[in-house]
Amino acid sequence: MQHDVIAFIASGLMLMVYYAYLGFSSRRHPETSVHALNAKLRERWVAMVMGSDKRDILAVQTLRNSVMAANFMASTSILLIIGTLNTGEKIGAWLMQWHTLAVGGTYSSVSWQIKLGLLLLVFAVAFFCFSMAIRFFNHVGYMINLSGGTADPLLYQQTCAYLNRAGRYYTYGTRSFFMSLPLIMWFLGAYFLLLATAILIAGLAVLDKVPR
Repeated sequence: MQHDVIAFIASGLMLMVYYAYLGFSSRRHPETSVHALNAKLRERWVAMVMGSDKRDILAVQTLRNSVMAANFMASTSILLIIGTLNTGEKIGAWLMQWHTLAVGGTYSSVSWQIKLGLLLLVFAVAFFCFSMAIRFFNHVGYMINLSGGTADPLLYQQTCAYLNRAGRYYTYGTRSFFMSLPLIMWFLGAYFLLLATAILIAGLAVLDKVPR
């Protein structure tokens, strides 16, 4: 149990350091951040749609695709929650029998329940984020078709803010799925959690940079 606690704290610190560095780097060099680039591209898209009277179909199709993608991911989150609840007890029993896999610690029913609870929490957070993304995408669908276009700065800025918030919620939901991978590996032992976290951070470092 002690090894699990130490590994969990170390894993959390690794992720916090990475995101602190990512935030600092994005503020100092926004041109290298894929998140900053995506936000600018969404703002340009809003300006294009609102500045033209012939982009209504394009706006509807693009937002519909975004809503469908977020809806699919939200449904996947629910399925993962149900699947985890249905198979969690069987997995726990299997791991208790094969306790020799517990590198860097031993298994107990308490630690297994905590790990399972954290995994369910991550999937629940993903569902919430994708649901909120759908909500803001729907709001953008109404706002972007209002008259005025970029001639109304307040409407334009509010539409961009809603669309970027929807994009951020979608990103948070996707990152929640990514965060579930170290938690799944944690069932095999504390060292597997640290290894999976290090691999995840290496992968995120590539995804968070603008492709060249």
